[in-house]
Amino acid sequence: MTQRSDSNARREGPATFTAFGLAAEAERPSPGLYVVATPIGNLRDVSFRALATLAAADAVLAEDTRVTRTLLMHYGITTPLLSYHEHSNEAVRERMVLRLKAGETLALVSDAGTPLVSDPGFKLVQAAIAAGIPVTPIPGPSAVMTAIVAAGLPTDRFFFEGFLPQKSGARRNRLEALAPIPGTLVVFESPHRLPEMLADAADVLGPERPAAVARELTKLYETIRRDSLGGLARLYAEEGPPKGEVVVVIGAEPEDAKARETDAGLDARIEAALARHSIKDAAALVADETGQPKRAVYARALALARKSDDEPA
Repeated sequence: MTQRSDSNARREGPATFTAFGLAAEAERPSPGLYVVATPIGNLRDVSFRALATLAAADAVLAEDTRVTRTLLMHYGITTPLLSYHEHSNEAVRERMVLRLKAGETLALVSDAGTPLVSDPGFKLVQAAIAAGIPVTPIPGPSAVMTAIVAAGLPTDRFFFEGFLPQKSGARRNRLEALAPIPGTLVVFESPHRLPEMLADAADVLGPERPAAVARELTKLYETIRRDSLGGLARLYAEEGPPKGEVVVVIGAEPEDAKARETDAGLDARIEAALARHSIKDAAALVADETGQPKRAVYARALALARKSDDEPA
Protein backbone atom coordinates (compact mmCIF):
# COMPACT_ATOMS: atom_id res chain seq x y z
CA MET A 1 0.00 0.00 0.00
CA THR A 2 1.41 3.43 -0.93
CA GLN A 3 1.98 6.22 1.53
CA ARG A 4 -0.79 8.20 -0.08
CA SER A 5 -3.38 5.48 0.49
CA ASP A 6 -2.17 5.10 4.10
CA SER A 7 -2.67 8.84 4.56
CA ASN A 8 -6.14 8.64 3.06
CA ALA A 9 -7.03 5.76 5.34
CA ARG A 10 -6.35 7.95 8.35
CA ARG A 11 -8.97 10.46 7.25
CA GLU A 12 -12.54 9.95 8.26
CA GLY A 13 -14.74 11.71 5.75
CA PRO A 14 -13.82 14.81 3.74
CA ALA A 15 -11.25 17.31 4.98
CA THR A 16 -12.78 20.41 6.53
CA PHE A 17 -11.86 23.79 7.91
CA THR A 18 -13.85 26.39 9.81
CA ALA A 19 -14.10 30.06 8.82
CA PHE A 20 -16.56 32.73 9.95
CA GLY A 21 -18.05 30.14 12.29
CA LEU A 22 -18.99 27.84 9.41
CA ALA A 23 -17.48 24.48 8.50
CA ALA A 24 -16.39 24.09 4.89
CA GLU A 25 -15.33 20.99 3.00
CA ALA A 26 -11.95 21.06 1.29
CA GLU A 27 -11.69 19.32 -2.06
CA ARG A 28 -8.57 17.21 -2.29
CA PRO A 29 -6.01 18.90 -4.56
CA SER A 30 -3.98 17.04 -7.15
CA PRO A 31 -0.84 15.33 -5.84
CA GLY A 32 2.26 17.49 -5.63
CA LEU A 33 4.01 20.14 -3.58
CA TYR A 34 2.00 23.24 -2.70
CA VAL A 35 3.83 26.40 -1.59
CA VAL A 36 1.27 28.08 0.65
CA ALA A 37 1.42 31.69 1.87
CA THR A 38 0.21 32.19 5.44
CA PRO A 39 -0.52 35.37 7.46
CA ILE A 40 2.38 37.58 8.55
CA GLY A 41 0.52 38.51 11.72
CA ASN A 42 -3.23 38.87 11.39
CA LEU A 43 -4.74 35.38 11.11
CA ARG A 44 -7.65 36.75 9.06
CA ASP A 45 -5.33 37.50 6.14
CA VAL A 46 -5.21 33.86 5.00
CA SER A 47 -7.05 32.96 1.79
CA PHE A 48 -9.80 30.35 1.45
CA ARG A 49 -7.67 28.53 -1.12
CA ALA A 50 -4.80 28.36 1.36
CA LEU A 51 -7.10 27.00 4.08
CA ALA A 52 -8.56 24.39 1.73
CA THR A 53 -5.08 23.28 0.66
CA LEU A 54 -3.81 23.03 4.23
CA ALA A 55 -6.91 21.10 5.27
CA ALA A 56 -6.82 18.58 2.41
CA ALA A 57 -3.06 17.98 2.23
CA ASP A 58 -1.56 14.75 3.56
CA ALA A 59 0.88 16.79 5.65
CA VAL A 60 1.97 20.37 6.23
CA LEU A 61 5.72 21.02 6.19
CA ALA A 62 6.33 23.82 8.68
CA GLU A 63 9.38 25.88 9.61
CA ASP A 64 8.23 25.87 13.24
CA THR A 65 5.40 23.46 13.93
CA ARG A 66 4.37 25.39 17.07
CA VAL A 67 3.73 28.55 15.04
CA THR A 68 1.86 26.76 12.26
CA ARG A 69 -0.18 24.74 14.75
CA THR A 70 -1.67 27.97 16.06
CA LEU A 71 -2.93 28.84 12.57
CA LEU A 72 -4.31 25.35 11.91
CA MET A 73 -6.09 25.17 15.28
CA HIS A 74 -7.65 28.59 14.70
CA TYR A 75 -9.31 27.27 11.54
CA GLY A 76 -10.10 23.77 12.81
CA ILE A 77 -7.56 22.03 10.58
CA THR A 78 -6.18 18.69 11.77
CA THR A 79 -3.65 17.92 9.03
CA PRO A 80 -0.46 16.34 10.43
CA LEU A 81 2.50 18.70 10.81
CA LEU A 82 6.07 17.85 9.84
CA SER A 83 9.14 19.94 10.61
CA TYR A 84 11.04 21.39 7.64
CA HIS A 85 13.50 24.23 8.29
CA GLU A 86 16.92 25.63 7.34
CA HIS A 87 18.73 22.79 9.13
CA SER A 88 16.80 20.02 7.35
CA ASN A 89 19.32 17.97 5.41
CA GLU A 90 19.30 16.15 2.11
CA ALA A 91 17.94 12.97 3.72
CA VAL A 92 14.86 14.86 4.91
CA ARG A 93 14.27 16.26 1.43
CA GLU A 94 14.66 12.81 -0.09
CA ARG A 95 11.98 11.45 2.23
CA MET A 96 9.64 14.27 1.24
CA VAL A 97 10.30 13.64 -2.45
CA LEU A 98 9.58 9.93 -1.98
CA ARG A 99 6.24 10.80 -0.41
CA LEU A 100 5.46 13.13 -3.29
CA LYS A 101 6.42 10.45 -5.82
CA ALA A 102 4.05 8.09 -4.03
CA GLY A 103 1.20 10.46 -4.89
CA GLU A 104 0.89 12.49 -1.73
CA THR A 105 -0.06 16.14 -1.46
CA LEU A 106 2.31 18.14 0.75
CA ALA A 107 1.85 21.79 1.72
CA LEU A 108 4.98 23.84 2.45
CA VAL A 109 4.60 26.88 4.71
CA SER A 110 6.92 29.26 6.55
CA ASP A 111 6.35 30.79 9.97
CA ALA A 112 4.77 33.82 8.32
CA GLY A 113 4.17 35.10 4.81
CA THR A 114 5.20 33.56 1.51
CA PRO A 115 7.60 30.59 1.68
CA LEU A 116 11.00 30.84 -0.05
CA VAL A 117 11.22 34.62 0.52
CA SER A 118 14.24 34.81 2.85
CA ASP A 119 13.26 31.26 3.79
CA PRO A 120 14.87 27.79 3.39
CA GLY A 121 12.15 26.13 1.31
CA PHE A 122 13.76 26.65 -2.09
CA LYS A 123 15.92 23.50 -1.79
CA LEU A 124 12.82 21.35 -1.42
CA VAL A 125 11.17 23.10 -4.36
CA GLN A 126 14.30 22.48 -6.43
CA ALA A 127 14.30 18.81 -5.45
CA ALA A 128 10.63 18.44 -6.36
CA ILE A 129 11.14 20.10 -9.74
CA ALA A 130 14.17 17.89 -10.44
CA ALA A 131 12.01 14.85 -9.68
CA GLY A 132 9.30 15.99 -12.08
CA ILE A 133 6.80 16.70 -9.32
CA PRO A 134 4.27 19.55 -9.83
CA VAL A 135 4.93 22.61 -7.67
CA THR A 136 1.90 24.85 -7.19
CA PRO A 137 2.03 28.31 -5.55
CA ILE A 138 -0.86 29.39 -3.34
CA PRO A 139 -0.29 33.16 -3.18
CA GLY A 140 -1.06 35.39 -0.26
CA PRO A 141 0.55 37.61 2.39
CA SER A 142 4.13 38.85 2.03
CA ALA A 143 5.99 41.14 4.42
CA VAL A 144 7.98 42.52 1.48
CA MET A 145 4.95 43.60 -0.52
CA THR A 146 3.02 44.76 2.54
CA ALA A 147 5.87 47.03 3.62
CA ILE A 148 6.62 48.49 0.20
CA VAL A 149 3.03 49.45 -0.60
CA ALA A 150 2.69 51.25 2.74
CA ALA A 151 6.08 52.98 2.74
CA GLY A 152 5.07 55.76 0.37
CA LEU A 153 8.13 55.16 -1.82
CA PRO A 154 8.32 54.30 -5.54
CA THR A 155 7.24 50.74 -6.30
CA ASP A 156 7.95 50.56 -10.03
CA ARG A 157 11.40 49.07 -9.35
CA PHE A 158 12.58 47.53 -6.11
CA PHE A 159 15.25 45.14 -4.87
CA PHE A 160 14.71 42.74 -1.97
CA GLU A 161 17.91 42.12 -0.03
CA GLY A 162 16.67 40.00 2.87
CA PHE A 163 18.80 40.33 6.00
CA LEU A 164 21.97 42.40 5.88
CA PRO A 165 25.16 41.04 7.53
CA GLN A 166 25.15 41.27 11.31
CA LYS A 167 28.58 42.89 11.75
CA SER A 168 28.99 46.55 10.86
CA GLY A 169 31.98 46.14 8.54
CA ALA A 170 30.35 43.49 6.39
CA ARG A 171 27.04 45.35 6.52
CA ARG A 172 28.61 48.56 5.27
CA ASN A 173 30.35 46.69 2.45
CA ARG A 174 27.05 45.21 1.38
CA LEU A 175 25.32 48.59 1.56
CA GLU A 176 28.02 50.04 -0.70
CA ALA A 177 27.28 47.29 -3.21
CA LEU A 178 23.56 48.11 -3.02
CA ALA A 179 24.03 51.88 -3.31
CA PRO A 180 24.00 52.08 -7.16
CA ILE A 181 20.76 50.10 -7.55
CA PRO A 182 18.28 52.45 -9.29
CA GLY A 183 15.25 51.51 -7.26
CA THR A 184 13.75 51.06 -3.82
CA LEU A 185 15.54 48.70 -1.42
CA VAL A 186 13.68 46.38 0.96
CA VAL A 187 15.54 44.70 3.83
CA PHE A 188 14.60 42.65 6.87
CA GLU A 189 16.28 43.51 10.16
CA SER A 190 16.27 42.20 13.70
CA PRO A 191 14.86 44.87 16.03
CA HIS A 192 17.91 44.88 18.33
CA ARG A 193 20.20 45.67 15.37
CA LEU A 194 17.93 48.32 13.81
CA PRO A 195 19.61 51.45 15.31
CA GLU A 196 23.09 50.35 14.17
CA MET A 197 21.83 49.28 10.76
CA LEU A 198 20.10 52.63 10.16
CA ALA A 199 23.25 54.50 11.22
CA ASP A 200 25.35 52.51 8.76
CA ALA A 201 22.76 52.94 6.00
CA ALA A 202 22.61 56.71 6.52
CA ASP A 203 26.39 56.94 6.45
CA VAL A 204 26.89 54.73 3.38
CA LEU A 205 23.80 55.51 1.29
CA GLY A 206 23.42 59.12 2.39
CA PRO A 207 21.29 60.65 5.15
CA GLU A 208 18.98 62.35 2.66
CA ARG A 209 17.56 59.12 1.22
CA PRO A 210 13.85 58.70 1.99
CA ALA A 211 13.05 55.61 4.04
CA ALA A 212 10.44 53.89 6.16
CA VAL A 213 10.59 51.49 9.08
CA ALA A 214 7.57 49.16 9.16
CA ARG A 215 7.08 47.31 12.45
CA GLU A 216 4.59 44.59 13.40
CA LEU A 217 2.80 44.73 10.05
CA THR A 218 -0.87 43.63 10.15
CA LYS A 219 -0.68 43.20 13.94
CA LEU A 220 -2.30 45.21 16.70
CA TYR A 221 0.64 47.57 17.18
CA GLU A 222 1.49 48.07 13.50
CA THR A 223 3.68 51.15 13.13
CA ILE A 224 5.15 52.72 9.99
CA ARG A 225 7.60 55.59 10.43
CA ARG A 226 8.60 57.57 7.35
CA ASP A 227 11.53 60.00 7.23
CA SER A 228 14.98 60.37 5.73
CA LEU A 229 17.56 57.72 6.61
CA GLY A 230 19.34 60.30 8.74
CA GLY A 231 16.14 61.20 10.56
CA LEU A 232 15.24 57.58 11.26
CA ALA A 233 18.80 56.83 12.40
CA ARG A 234 18.62 59.69 14.90
CA LEU A 235 15.16 58.63 16.07
CA TYR A 236 16.11 55.03 16.84
CA ALA A 237 19.47 56.08 18.30
CA GLU A 238 17.48 58.06 20.87
CA GLU A 239 14.65 55.58 21.42
CA GLY A 240 16.67 52.39 21.19
CA PRO A 241 15.63 49.12 19.54
CA PRO A 242 11.90 48.61 18.94
CA LYS A 243 9.94 45.43 19.61
CA GLY A 244 8.54 43.07 17.01
CA GLU A 245 9.24 42.20 13.38
CA VAL A 246 10.84 44.95 11.27
CA VAL A 247 11.02 45.69 7.54
CA VAL A 248 13.07 48.66 6.31
CA VAL A 249 12.27 50.28 2.96
CA ILE A 250 14.84 52.69 1.48
CA GLY A 251 14.15 54.90 -1.51
CA ALA A 252 16.58 55.39 -4.38
CA GLU A 253 19.03 58.27 -4.25
CA PRO A 254 17.19 61.53 -5.08
CA GLU A 255 17.74 62.68 -8.65
CA ASP A 256 19.16 66.05 -7.59
CA ALA A 257 21.75 64.29 -5.44
CA LYS A 258 22.67 62.04 -8.35
CA ALA A 259 23.02 65.06 -10.60
CA ARG A 260 25.30 66.81 -8.09
CA GLU A 261 27.43 63.70 -7.78
CA THR A 262 27.61 63.29 -11.55
CA ASP A 263 28.52 66.93 -12.09
CA ALA A 264 31.19 66.82 -9.39
CA GLY A 265 32.70 63.66 -10.86
CA LEU A 266 32.71 65.12 -14.36
CA ASP A 267 34.34 68.34 -13.16
CA ALA A 268 37.05 66.34 -11.40
CA ARG A 269 37.80 64.41 -14.60
CA ILE A 270 37.94 67.59 -16.67
CA GLU A 271 40.20 69.39 -14.20
CA ALA A 272 42.58 66.42 -14.16
CA ALA A 273 42.67 66.40 -17.96
CA LEU A 274 43.20 70.18 -18.13
CA ALA A 275 46.32 69.80 -16.02
CA ARG A 276 47.90 67.81 -18.88
CA HIS A 277 46.14 68.90 -22.06
CA SER A 278 44.66 71.86 -23.88
CA ILE A 279 40.97 72.67 -23.41
CA LYS A 280 40.07 71.05 -26.71
CA ASP A 281 42.09 67.88 -26.12
CA ALA A 282 40.95 67.60 -22.49
CA ALA A 283 37.30 67.90 -23.51
CA ALA A 284 37.71 65.27 -26.25
CA LEU A 285 39.46 62.89 -23.86
CA VAL A 286 36.83 63.19 -21.10
CA ALA A 287 33.97 62.92 -23.58
CA ASP A 288 35.43 59.66 -24.91
CA GLU A 289 35.92 58.30 -21.37
CA THR A 290 32.47 59.18 -20.06
CA GLY A 291 30.28 59.02 -23.15
CA GLN A 292 29.06 62.58 -22.46
CA PRO A 293 28.32 64.86 -25.45
CA LYS A 294 31.55 66.47 -26.64
CA ARG A 295 29.98 69.91 -27.02
CA ALA A 296 28.70 69.86 -23.42
CA VAL A 297 32.03 68.64 -22.05
CA TYR A 298 33.92 71.29 -24.03
CA ALA A 299 31.64 74.03 -22.67
CA ARG A 300 32.23 72.83 -19.13
CA ALA A 301 35.99 72.56 -19.69
CA LEU A 302 36.03 76.12 -21.02
CA ALA A 303 34.12 77.37 -17.96
CA LEU A 304 36.46 75.55 -15.57
CA ALA A 305 39.53 76.89 -17.38
CA ARG A 306 38.22 80.47 -17.18
CA LYS A 307 37.40 80.02 -13.50
CA SER A 308 40.92 78.80 -12.87
CA ASP A 309 42.38 81.80 -14.74
CA ASP A 310 40.24 84.22 -12.73
CA GLU A 311 41.31 82.83 -9.38
CA PRO A 312 44.08 84.79 -7.65
CA ALA A 313 47.48 83.17 -7.67
